[in-house]
Amino acid sequence: MIRKYFAALVLTVAALPAFSQGLGGTNIHGNFEFNGQYYSPDSAIGAPEVPEKFLNNGFLNLIYEKDNFSAGIRYESYRNPLLGFERDLSGSGFTYRFINYKKDGLEVTAGNFYDQFGNGLVLRAYEERGLGLDNALDGIRVKYTPISGVTVKGIVGVQRNYFTEGKGVVRGADVEWNINESCSTMAAKKTTIILGGSFVSKFEEDDNNTYILPANVGAGSGRFNIINGGWNIGGEFAYKANDPSYANGYIYKDGSAALLTATYSKQGFGFSFGAKRIDNFSFRSERTAILNSLMINYLPAMTKQHTNILASFYPYATQPTGEYGFQGEMFFHLKEGSFLGGSRGADLAFNYSRAQDIDRVPTTDPDQGYTSDFMKLGKEVFYEDFNIEYTHKVSKKVKLILTYVYSNYNKDVIEGRPGFGHVYSHIGIAEINWKIDSKHNLRTEVQHLYTMQDDKSWALLLAEYTVSPHWFFAGFSEYNYANDNTDRRFNYYNVSFGYTNNANRIAFGYGRQRAGLFCVGGVCRTVPASNGISVSITSSF
Repeated sequence: MIRKYFAALVLTVAALPAFSQGLGGTNIHGNFEFNGQYYSPDSAIGAPEVPEKFLNNGFLNLIYEKDNFSAGIRYESYRNPLLGFERDLSGSGFTYRFINYKKDGLEVTAGNFYDQFGNGLVLRAYEERGLGLDNALDGIRVKYTPISGVTVKGIVGVQRNYFTEGKGVVRGADVEWNINESCSTMAAKKTTIILGGSFVSKFEEDDNNTYILPANVGAGSGRFNIINGGWNIGGEFAYKANDPSYANGYIYKDGSAALLTATYSKQGFGFSFGAKRIDNFSFRSERTAILNSLMINYLPAMTKQHTNILASFYPYATQPTGEYGFQGEMFFHLKEGSFLGGSRGADLAFNYSRAQDIDRVPTTDPDQGYTSDFMKLGKEVFYEDFNIEYTHKVSKKVKLILTYVYSNYNKDVIEGRPGFGHVYSHIGIAEINWKIDSKHNLRTEVQHLYTMQDDKSWALLLAEYTVSPHWFFAGFSEYNYANDNTDRRFNYYNVSFGYTNNANRIAFGYGRQRAGLFCVGGVCRTVPASNGISVSITSSF
């Protein structure tokens, strides 16, 4: 009955544009995206054969709003999905549909929805299209603000799993209290205090003949956030009952996650620090789920998200079975006339991050797997990154950015392929932005990665030329010039151009794609090598 109801909703919402002009206060908006690639054979770089030759990812969102009511649908098509995305994503159909109503502090959503409790340690339903990740919930969500400063949420539903739904039922509640907004005596205080708490459970029948598995698994968390002047300090602690699964080797150990962050900023100076500890905290609505499927929660990576190509060669993937993570960053503005500030001043930023194993002591009870001292670090380093970035405006038209990155990448742990060891790399990047005039801009990058491990050293040259407001042209070449195997000293090149007109953008590209990991916020997917012509179309309305 529910599917029939939403099928009718789809037809109704799809027909709304035809008569919406006659409805006062109506707003219809959405967006469209299409990414396709024609794959050319290239056995030299290990590009797999693509029988279809052309693969694509595409979607169309349509949202209708009127007064306190809104409804929406999304149609997606993967025929078949681009390389690097799960083949289970193959197909087409309406994958997201909802109706929503708000009035007098109450908000009700029926259908699909995204949401997050706190920092996401016990619940984060979201999508990240670059990863092919979409764990939207399908069910009911209720949000209520009984008094100023207090928000209560309740959710129940099942998760999207490509073009199907997971078997597990997810249920949860969250409350957040901004004390300053609720208490008149705190309203004028300079310090803002926000408290919150969450509880999430999943239900999945025990259909395993080998283990006796809990049908209900609960996870709870408490959090705080204190803001005063330039200071912002926050933290959250989460606990999860035993949850035997494929990810943890079917052990019955409880799980925990802790997160602490602190930032301070004032004119010309700022710093941030973060620490986290994760212990057996993989949380999925199906025990056998793998890769990025059916994840209920989100465990952030405390590492810098590099955007330069060579600096992102070795990204970090969060280890939900157990890790300690630390990150610190400092920012300085160098005054005009100083040694490094020059005549126009400059900015200098330092960032250091490290991920390391937790302490693990094997137990005689195989069901528990191990014990772990909360305050004790394990010996194995998973990842380490130190970088310095110097930004200086040389003149009114020229800006220079110099970056140095040191990386220690544990390939065995992060990629799950024992036998490779650590990759230690040093990366230097010089970027120049030249604003030629009001319409023309040229950006160039020279990058070099030095390492004695893996495929050895790389060099890269990149150029982007923009003609505002419509055209852009770009090209880069990354060359693995130091590979020990001279037959594998490949040049990965790419050229592209595009046209933008208001909210519409179309781009074409041609070139080679190096195999590797693509990560966003500690969640990753494997990208195979490829060669071919790509097209991208985006539009919003």
